[in-house]
Amino acid sequence: MIERFVEEIDKAIASSPIVLSSNIQKHFGPRNTVYLKGNLIFIDSSVLEIAIFAAKFRNTPVINKYRLHYMNSNKEMIFRYDNASHHPEVSSFPHHKHIQNKVVHANMPSIKDVLNEISAIIIESR
Repeated sequence: MIERFVEEIDKAIASSPIVLSSNIQKHFGPRNTVYLKGNLIFIDSSVLEIAIFAAKFRNTPVINKYRLHYMNSNKEMIFRYDNASHHPEVSSFPHHKHIQNKVVHANMPSIKDVLNEISAIIIESR
């Protein structure tokens, strides 16, 4: 089950036309857990740092902790999705999104959703 979860992430990354290179390390742990950590570099030299910890629960992968941090080519944050429990004022707590100097409501996006969001940003900036 966890292996299929990782395969789906790999497939989304591999099929994205904006991904120039991928460096995602996969650490499989005991009791059907996985920690994914690394980055994607895009065609405009922007970068998505990925950190995801997932575990199997009742035959379904559950993401316990995540951070998806997108930066431009100068390493300036464009957005970050995460579920660190430091913004209880957000209605989607602990899930939220950082955009520039604010934190907004956000559910956890799929990798495919994040890649689509980044694609739109890249297209818009051209």
